[in-house]
Amino acid sequence: MTTAKVIYLQNLRTESTHLYSGSKLITDAPLDNKGKGEAFSPTDLLCTSLATCMITTMAIAAENYKILIDGAVAEVEKIMESNPRRIGEIKIKISMVGNYNEKEKSVLERAALNCPVAKSLHEAVIQNINFIYKKN
Repeated sequence: MTTAKVIYLQNLRTESTHLYSGSKLITDAPLDNKGKGEAFSPTDLLCTSLATCMITTMAIAAENYKILIDGAVAEVEKIMESNPRRIGEIKIKISMVGNYNEKEKSVLERAALNCPVAKSLHEAVIQNINFIYKKN
């Protein structure tokens, strides 16, 4: 089954529709590559996909182990390379507030680092992931 339909609008902008839900998103080329930077770029989406996948798989593990991760936040930084132009590094800081023990931290971190997007990225893309736990 087809997942999405992508339409080129013009001026380096696309509109993607998720066919199952009808949800739409716009992409724009980044400022450093002839775009206006008015929306996520395709490479921004790839990096953001890694963060959302990590939090989603953490949430699945959290449900299985009865761990609360409500309010978890991921901050994403993309570092581009040239020759060829590509993503060289993705930095993600995942912050959670709670009284997590070492086993819970291990469960959550293992889930995040083994999410499908993380395992789908080429090994040349550095995944720099930092977990921050703040006690409440």
